[in-house]
Amino acid sequence: MSDESKLKILIGLGGCVVLTIIFLLVFGIDVATEDNQEKIGFIITGNVTEKGWNESHFSGMKKACEDLNLKLIYRDNIPENSGKCPQAVEELIAEGAKMIALMSFNYPTEVRPLMDKYPNVAFISMSTLEKAKNFTSCFARMYQGRYLSGVLAGMKTKSNKIGYVAAMPNSEVNRGINSFALGVQRVNPNAKIFVMWTNDWQNPEIESQHAEILIKDYGVDILTYHQNEDATGRVAEKFGVDFIGYNAVLENYSEHYLASLICRWDLFYKDILQRYLKGELVLIRNHWIGVQQDAIILSNFSDSINQKMKITLDDVRNELAENQNFIFNDEIYDNQGILRCKKNQVVGDYELLRNIHWLVRGVEVVQ
Repeated sequence: MSDESKLKILIGLGGCVVLTIIFLLVFGIDVATEDNQEKIGFIITGNVTEKGWNESHFSGMKKACEDLNLKLIYRDNIPENSGKCPQAVEELIAEGAKMIALMSFNYPTEVRPLMDKYPNVAFISMSTLEKAKNFTSCFARMYQGRYLSGVLAGMKTKSNKIGYVAAMPNSEVNRGINSFALGVQRVNPNAKIFVMWTNDWQNPEIESQHAEILIKDYGVDILTYHQNEDATGRVAEKFGVDFIGYNAVLENYSEHYLASLICRWDLFYKDILQRYLKGELVLIRNHWIGVQQDAIILSNFSDSINQKMKITLDDVRNELAENQNFIFNDEIYDNQGILRCKKNQVVGDYELLRNIHWLVRGVEVVQ
């Protein structure tokens, strides 16, 4: 082989080595970066593509993780009390999750032993009663938005009868119903709120049945709901009744769709994740975010909402932003006539989170 041929081979081999190094530098570093990303676990009851609670939470967490260069790993379609949640937790931890978001009320009770088993994993969940050193109960002040939507319903109703399809009587749901009712009564003290329980976060058949009963048997002319999706809204639309949505901007509805109560879950999760990354989350037992942080809004107003109503809602929202204790203060009686908050007193966050086992005066449970 000639010296010239040997030189060409050496040059060729050198070029391959250079290209290989470049390839590893470009693609290898990217792969390593992805592998080394902090992993956040996420578990939820329904499909993450379902409009409402499931999709809004997932997309909010996804955006927050992307903003902070974190890797989101998740399990969806995990029903409460099915035995699947502990399994999902174990799987996510095995995949490297150091923080796990349990996005349903009863999940923490199901996985409480795992919190002790994995003391170096941080757990968060929505509005729960459980306690552990590595667990933080957190929630958006959705009740502030409920108050706003109650003001809207109180201004819009003509029959003074408003229906509320609700999942179950725990502190989270009761807190929202009470706040809604107090908002209604602020502008319309003669209005009454009729509540029907479905005893499930997501059961479109029962939700639809209850919504129809409230319309036909109780004469409500406005509906709202605390459920994972919008079955109540579909029934309201069918019967030409106004309704207020929850947790999602809805599509393909008429002007009977008055507005939606929305949380900016991306802001909510970003705040929590930043605290986690700083090591601050373990110091917080109860974490809230609300109107003060521009996280809670009423969106997509119907054309049937006039300017005067919008001004009233804006004024109320400003009051909420200035004073987070604005709603549950002063004299509040429940629907059994028991005084639950005295004059010049406030129902604090601890009570709001854990001990709202009553409904305010003006609320009637019909099933």
